[in-house]
Amino acid sequence: MTIPHIPPHQAPSREELDELRQRYRSERERRVRQDGATQYQAPEAEFGYYAADPYVGEVAEREPLRDTVDVAVVGGGFGGILAGARMRQRGVQSVRVVETGGDFGGTWYWNRYPGIHCDIESHVYLPMLDETGYVPEWKYAPGEEIRRHAVRVARQFDLYEHALFSTSVTSLTWDEADETWTVTTDRGDAFRATYVVTSTGTLSTPKLPGIPGIQDFKGHTFHTSRWDYAYTGGTPDGGMTGLADKRVGVVGTGATGIQAIPMLAEDAAHVHVFQRTPSTVDVRANRRTTARDVGADREGWARERRENYLRIVSGEPADRDLVADRWTESAGLLEKLLPSFRRQDDREAFEAAYEAADAAKMNDLRARVEQTVTAPDTAEKLKPWYRYACKRPTFSDQYYQAFNRANVTLVDTADTHGIERVTETGVVVGDTTYDLDCLIFATGFSVGTSGVLSGKLPVHGRGGTQLLHVWARQGPRTLHGFTSNGFPNLIQMGSLQNASSVNFTHILDEQAVHAATLVAAAEAEDALVEPPREIEDAWLATLAEDAPDQEWFHAECTPGYYNREGRGRPNGPSAYPHGAHAFHQLLEQWREDSLHDILQPRTPARDR
Repeated sequence: MTIPHIPPHQAPSREELDELRQRYRSERERRVRQDGATQYQAPEAEFGYYAADPYVGEVAEREPLRDTVDVAVVGGGFGGILAGARMRQRGVQSVRVVETGGDFGGTWYWNRYPGIHCDIESHVYLPMLDETGYVPEWKYAPGEEIRRHAVRVARQFDLYEHALFSTSVTSLTWDEADETWTVTTDRGDAFRATYVVTSTGTLSTPKLPGIPGIQDFKGHTFHTSRWDYAYTGGTPDGGMTGLADKRVGVVGTGATGIQAIPMLAEDAAHVHVFQRTPSTVDVRANRRTTARDVGADREGWARERRENYLRIVSGEPADRDLVADRWTESAGLLEKLLPSFRRQDDREAFEAAYEAADAAKMNDLRARVEQTVTAPDTAEKLKPWYRYACKRPTFSDQYYQAFNRANVTLVDTADTHGIERVTETGVVVGDTTYDLDCLIFATGFSVGTSGVLSGKLPVHGRGGTQLLHVWARQGPRTLHGFTSNGFPNLIQMGSLQNASSVNFTHILDEQAVHAATLVAAAEAEDALVEPPREIEDAWLATLAEDAPDQEWFHAECTPGYYNREGRGRPNGPSAYPHGAHAFHQLLEQWREDSLHDILQPRTPARDR
């Protein structure tokens, strides 16, 4: 891992670093809450309407299914789409994607708030560009372009044929006699599948703050992932004429708030931004692009570009930087966020250089606030006081400018550890009640909580054993994060016990390729996919062997979902410690050398 170079005039002194540490600690303490992650609540029961689908209209009735498919894919976001597409490339005939939303897209189906764009360059974020021949129109694509691309991939690989939308899987049960999975849903389906791939994602279920009195508010309210254009008017491009005479409150200043707030400022009578912790907001510099700009005239151009990007943000050397944005510029500061561990001859010296580079970057970001926001008091409240990798970086060229408008008020809630309560007419912070007509929650999703891990999707394997019960006793047990002993032909996609990156669609595509390869190999040998326990043990040992010590870093961070709202981020065998690029190389080599080690003979058909 190479840390960014610091010009001598920007290098902080020892005294400045001491002052920063003290400031970071004091700012953290202002924001830590005793209730930790339980300060949030699920959109269920009386709050269930926050998760309702506003885009699908009335769901058509249909008869429950009792048929059989080759592969069932749980989740219709990019993970599920890519799994299905890669399966079809390997000759799988029937692939059924089951999706809670009304169409393909996952996060990009749900998120349609004003100003929505991806914060990863579209030419590396959008998957299967080489296969579809599509070249994105913008360096950072708007949400609708991304959603359309998800649909494009699904159509090209005929995933609509067997898909079930507005449907949630309620259980997965292994049938010992038939050696298939029974998949049940909330619409009465109970169909069979030879293989099941779960890609339920972590960016689909809205996260709501458990603010006292939230249910008492008499004005209009909704979550950004279910934007109510029937109320606001307009589109993701703006024009929200329904807000022209409205006082709007926004709770949340993460990636969503950064994009939506400037759009609301343009259209609403007044906007109150309720902020507990400011995000870092770096330069976006979005622009239209052409095929020539990105070398799209060459075969394999998109794969080359995304591999180059992954190398750089994984801390690997690269001859050149094809994307050249603020992510790659600051890649060396992601070491505490994304496991990319490299043994250092002198770890103490490395940490000192890392902290100095971190301080220089954060000083630049705080200076940007001062240079942009005209009111000194507001600028001070918008400054981020924590290490760079404590929160996901954000990017905008309009966010800070919005606070120079007379109709935008920043309400800092750090000293009260967030909003104190909601009344029938507005929001209370300290001694002040802010009367509102509309309250919008930009509080994100329940990150890291897939259906399997939350228990909402029970998985019963051999002998009726429930996956979550096994993991509760022994901890998660997988091979490469995909397969588990006792759960044949079940392939899980996600970030557990494998590798992750800021460009998660690249990760998902590599996982989809791996999943399709497992299925193709099992079909060729009439076998089951199931790792022996000793192979799981070996993988867990690999994860633990070089696991970096980062618990201390996250324990000192400002509270957020990276550190369980201030409770820390424990060390452990949860991720491959050498980065995503190295992990993909490991998987490729394993498929060549050892894949057959996890193929178990099926029961002869006549005995089933």
